[in-house]
Amino acid sequence: MRDYRRSNDLQARLHDLVPGGAHTYARGADQYPERMAPILVRGNGARVWDADGNEYVEYGMGLRSVTLGHGFAPVVDAVARTIADGVNFSRPTELELLAAEDFLSLVPGADMVKFAKNGSDTTTAAVRLARAVTGRETVAICDQPFFSVDDWFIGVTEMNAGIPPAATVKFRYNDMESLEDALRGDDIACVILEQATALADPTPGFLEGVRALCDRHGTLLIFDEMITGFRWSAGGAQQLYGVVPDLSCWGKAMANGFPLSALAGKREYMELGGLRTEADRVFLLSTTHGPETASLAAFRAVVQTYRSSDPVARMEAAGRRLAAGVNAIASDLGIAEYLEVAGRPSCLVFLTRDPEGIASQPFRTLFLQELLDRGVLGQSFVNSAAHTDADIDHTIDACQSAAKTYRKALEQGTVAGLLAGRPVAPALRRTAAPRRLADRPRRVC
Repeated sequence: MRDYRRSNDLQARLHDLVPGGAHTYARGADQYPERMAPILVRGNGARVWDADGNEYVEYGMGLRSVTLGHGFAPVVDAVARTIADGVNFSRPTELELLAAEDFLSLVPGADMVKFAKNGSDTTTAAVRLARAVTGRETVAICDQPFFSVDDWFIGVTEMNAGIPPAATVKFRYNDMESLEDALRGDDIACVILEQATALADPTPGFLEGVRALCDRHGTLLIFDEMITGFRWSAGGAQQLYGVVPDLSCWGKAMANGFPLSALAGKREYMELGGLRTEADRVFLLSTTHGPETASLAAFRAVVQTYRSSDPVARMEAAGRRLAAGVNAIASDLGIAEYLEVAGRPSCLVFLTRDPEGIASQPFRTLFLQELLDRGVLGQSFVNSAAHTDADIDHTIDACQSAAKTYRKALEQGTVAGLLAGRPVAPALRRTAAPRRLADRPRRVC
C-alpha cells in the first residue's frame, strides 16, 4: 500500500481554509477513495508526483484542459519569453490581435472572438447575448452534465441552494421531438448543447436538424466546445460535423492548462457588445485578466503545435490501445459486462457496474482505489498527446491487478472487506452526505 500521510495532512488543512477542500468540486477529495486523495506537487508529460513522493500516470489531465502534457516545453518557453515583458496592461496588446487571428483561423463560421478566463464566463455571456438579440429569456439546455456555474444552469442541478428558479427548459440529446417540444411557443432565446460527448455522437441529421429548428423559431444556437475543442480537433466538433452555430464557447485545452476561454460568433451578434451598433449595448465580456499575456502566449504556442504536428491523432492512438488492452483484460476475466472502457479514444471513461449490471459508485471507488495503489491517477482515462507507450503499458498492467480485485467483489456481491472507507459521491449533490466530514473541533478558551 502507498503512503498518503502527508497528502492527508495537507488535505485536512485545505478543508480548514478552502470550502470543500478544493477550488473545483470535481477535484474534491470526495471524488476519490477516503484518505487516498493525493495532493500533487509537480508534473511532467503524463506523469505527476504527490506530496508523499508517489508517482502516477495521470488521466483526466487537468479536467481535460491539458492535451500536450504537463510542462510542455514550447508552451512553457513561449510563456516565459512573453511574461518577461509584462503580464497585464491598461490597453490592449498586439498579442490580443495575433491570438484572435489564430483563433478565428481555426474556427469555421466565427467572425469575432472575445477571450476570458473560465468556461462559465463565456457560456453565460453567450446566453446574455442571445437574450438581448431575441428579446426572450428562457434557455433550452441539453440533458448533458455541465454548462456553467451561473444561476441559469446551476439552478437546474441538485446543488441549487440560494438560486432563484431558472428560466430554463431541457431537451434530450439526439431527440428532435423533445427539442421541438421545447421550442414550441417561440419563447426560447437560445439552445445550448455539446455537439458530442465521450459516450455519444450525433445521429445522422441531428445537428443539422437542430440548426434548422433554431432558424425556424428565431432562436440562437450555441455550441459548447469546452471539451471537444482541441480534443476532437483544433477547430472543435463543429469542424468535424460541419454545422455552424451562431455562437460557440471554448476553454479547457485551448492553452494547455493555462486559464483561457473564448466566446466566438457571428459578427451581427458579437458587435452588440462593441462600438459598431446603434442598438442598446450588451455587457458581453469585460474581465481584468482575460487578455493577460501568459495565457495568450500559451494559446498561440498550442495553435502552432497543432499546425505542425497532430496531437489529436496521438491521443486517439493511445486511447484505442488503452481501451483495447483493458477491455481484453475484463473479457478474459469474464467481467466485461461489469467493467468497461468506453468513449472517444481521446476522451475515454471507465464504466463500473455492480453484480446487477447497475452503475455503481462503490464499485467505481474500488477500481479507483486499486489503480491509485498501482500508480494510476484519474477519474477517467482521458489522455494527452504526452501519454507514451510506457504510460499505457503501466496503466494496462495496473488494470490487470485492479480487475482481479473487482472480480472478487463481484463474486462476493459487495465491495465490503475490499474497499477502505466510504464510496465516492456525485460532485454536484444536494447535501455533503454521504461524504460529509466531521465538524472542525472548536477551540476552548
